[in-house]
Amino acid sequence: MVETTEKCDVCGRVAIGIQVMGCCASKVCEDHADPHLKALKPGEKLEWGACFFSRYG
Repeated sequence: MVETTEKCDVCGRVAIGIQVMGCCASKVCEDHADPHLKALKPGEKLEWGACFFSRYG
């Protein structure tokens, strides 16, 4: 697993990935991630309707 230096846009902790909800994108930690993002394995991506999730890996 690759370590990331990206920080959560909400609280500043280490981000696990990025989530795009329509027109809004956020880097998020485990606590602030949508369940769809949390369910992804490191390196996986998911398109779901107008949303996109990418788990860092």
